[in-house]
Amino acid sequence: MNKLSIIIQREYLSRVRKKSFIIMTFLTPLLMVALIMVPLLLSTVKSSKTQLIAVNDESGLYAGRLQDSKSWQFVAVSEDISSLAPDNRNDFYAWLSIRGLLTDSTGQVKIYATRQIPMDLSSDIRNQLEKMASDDKIASYDIPELAQILKEVHPAVRTENILWSDKAEGQEIKTSSKISMVIGMVATMLIYIFIFAYGSMVMNGVVEEKSNRIVEIIVSSVKPFQLMMGKIIGIALVGLTQFIMWILLIMLLSTIGLASMGLPVDTLMSANMPQEAASMNVNLSAEALNGIEIFQSFNWTSIIIWFILFFLGGYLLYASLFAAIGGAVDNNEDSQQFTLAITIPVLLALYIGIYGAMNPDGPLVFWCSFIPFFSPVVMMVRLPMGVPFWQIALSFGLLVVTFLLCVKLAAKIYRTGILMYGKKVTYKDLWKWIRYKS
Repeated sequence: MNKLSIIIQREYLSRVRKKSFIIMTFLTPLLMVALIMVPLLLSTVKSSKTQLIAVNDESGLYAGRLQDSKSWQFVAVSEDISSLAPDNRNDFYAWLSIRGLLTDSTGQVKIYATRQIPMDLSSDIRNQLEKMASDDKIASYDIPELAQILKEVHPAVRTENILWSDKAEGQEIKTSSKISMVIGMVATMLIYIFIFAYGSMVMNGVVEEKSNRIVEIIVSSVKPFQLMMGKIIGIALVGLTQFIMWILLIMLLSTIGLASMGLPVDTLMSANMPQEAASMNVNLSAEALNGIEIFQSFNWTSIIIWFILFFLGGYLLYASLFAAIGGAVDNNEDSQQFTLAITIPVLLALYIGIYGAMNPDGPLVFWCSFIPFFSPVVMMVRLPMGVPFWQIALSFGLLVVTFLLCVKLAAKIYRTGILMYGKKVTYKDLWKWIRYKS
């Protein structure tokens, strides 16, 4: 056991001390938070200059009713854009031409500009003109209070998802299928990436040591099984360390980002944060406050714990297979024929997980969440939606049992192939090695 701990320590320290590991550990959370925060900050930055929009309205019914905004101002002009000389077309930021009546098929609207106009300007013009056309059409029927009647005929319906829970004791817990789907998909993609990234790291490490003949010196003092398990566990600890660091750094950076919006740091994780933010007149919309409340309703402790367990279970399962392949081949080129057999089930699990995000209780997703080669990826899609504990425990239990069986089979391949050089290994050879009695 002492030799195993030495191997684990060597594999762990040799990787966490690398500059690439340190850089990616700190850079990845920064990029993830930046991808969310930077677009939000940039969306709030508006030009202080008010752009002038020329409006040539043939009927004279619409130009005077266009509402200005902070970014642009509508100015009625009599000149037609077609009669303007090219040198005079830069007097305005854009030219709006309205021909005919918008209430029938004769209406025609065109926006001319010397550069691509922003999407919000085009949307604002279209929305305003559509409302004018609708109001004019309603007024043409000459029916008293027709607009109010139509408004009452199409009332706005707002729905809320409420989660029943025995722990809530009568308290209503808001939830959201969309947010659950996003959380599940993010967890699924992370599991998929981690399995491949760290599993391949095990295989590459074995192949490198084998090609450099270092493994001949190592196996002279330790058993091949100890060497294989030391690599698998050591690299698993590397992945776990990186994941925990990512969680802590993302929470820290997100806290700083939210605090910059005006929320005190000590209320960010409070269950009453939406009410506290509203009482402090923080500049957050009702939708944003509702989203924060829904986001806090998830059992993040359970999700993170099961994520780590399924990540470790899935990694250990596939890492043992990657280690067996690394021990059987002499170089990375020869490993391609064997890694395909490992890649296919992981890719299938990813596709099933993507399908399961839309239908988490479907038969395919339900049964695949218990198949060990699929469950680490597929179960994470179902978990945020709410899964009975016995299903999660059964899925994880089957995963652990399958991992132990795969380790036993992989150890036979690893023990035989680790000192074999110059031979092109086939699936038939692997089957012979598995059947060897130790």
